[in-house]
Amino acid sequence: MDTGTHVVMGVALTGLATLDPHVAPTFAAVATGVMVGSQIPDIDTVLKLKNNAIYVQNHRGITHSIPFTLLWPLLLSFLIFTVFTDVNLLHIWLWTQLAVFIHVFVDIFNSYGTQALRPISNKWIQLSIINTFDPIIFVAHLVAIFFWTLGVHPGIAFGTLYGLMVVYYIFRYKLQQSIKRQALKQIQQTHHPVKIFVAPTIRFMEWRIAIQTETHDYVGRAYGRNVSFNDVFKRQAFPNDHIMAYAKYDKNLRSFLSFSSIYRWEVTRIDPQTTELRFIDLRYLKNGHYPFVAILHLDDEMKVTSSYIGWVFTEEKLMKKLDI
Repeated sequence: MDTGTHVVMGVALTGLATLDPHVAPTFAAVATGVMVGSQIPDIDTVLKLKNNAIYVQNHRGITHSIPFTLLWPLLLSFLIFTVFTDVNLLHIWLWTQLAVFIHVFVDIFNSYGTQALRPISNKWIQLSIINTFDPIIFVAHLVAIFFWTLGVHPGIAFGTLYGLMVVYYIFRYKLQQSIKRQALKQIQQTHHPVKIFVAPTIRFMEWRIAIQTETHDYVGRAYGRNVSFNDVFKRQAFPNDHIMAYAKYDKNLRSFLSFSSIYRWEVTRIDPQTTELRFIDLRYLKNGHYPFVAILHLDDEMKVTSSYIGWVFTEEKLMKKLDI
C-alpha cells in the first residue's frame, strides 16, 4: 500500500491497542512502536536514491521477508525500551509485531507484491486485488478514526472497520476472478493462455488486463465485467545470443526481468552505430502508453553504451534518461 494508507492503518491499530489494559500506562511507547512498525518495512525506499535498478529489484524484498518481519519489532521494542521507562516490554513488542505483520500482509494484495516468504521462496506474491492506493480503504480508516476521536468505543469503531475490510477484500477477490474468467473465455476461442494478469486501478470498477499466449500478447481493460482488449501483439523470438551477449549482464535489464512477468521486446537499429533493445512491461498500460520499460543502447559490438529502467511517460523524457 502507499505511505498514507499505512499511516492511517497505524493510527487505527493504535486505537485498537487502547483496549489492552497493559497499554494505558505506556500508551506513548506502544503508539510509537505501532506507528513506526506500520512504516518501517518500506525503509528500503531509500534504495531509489542509489539507482532504479537496485530499487526495482529489492523494494518490498528482504525488508518484507520472514526474518525481517520478526526482526523489526524486536529492534523497535529495544529502542523504545531505551527511551521510555517503566514500560511493559512484552505488550510493546506484541503490538509492534502486529503492526509490522499487517504492513507486510496487506502489501501482498497489490500488483507490485512482496517477497514475504523469503528465504523459503524468492517468488513475488502479487495477489493484485487491491490498488496501491485504494480510496475506499483509506476513507474507511479515516471515518473509523474520526468516530474514535468523537468518543466512540474503539472496539466498535475499529471492530466494525476490520469486519468491513474483510468483506471488501473478499468482494474484490471474487470480482477479480470473475474478470479473469471473462477475459480467458474471450482468449481461449483462438489461443491457449500461458499467463494472465488482472489488477485493479484507482477506479473501483476498472481493471488492467494482460494475457500472454503461446503466440500473442493481449492487453486491455475491464469495466465491471465487460472486457475489451486495446492491443494485440504477435510474440517475437527472444533476442538472439549475439544481441544478448553483453545485454544479459546489464543491471537494468536484469532488474526488469526479475520483476516483470508479462512483457514484450523490440530490437531497433536507430542509427548506423546504435542498436536499441527495449523491453516493455505490458501490465501497466495507461492512456495508450506503456510507462514501465528497460531500454539499452548497444554499439556495433553489441556492448551496452547506456541503459535505463523505470517509469517514463513520454519518449522525450526517456531519451533524456539515456543522455541522448
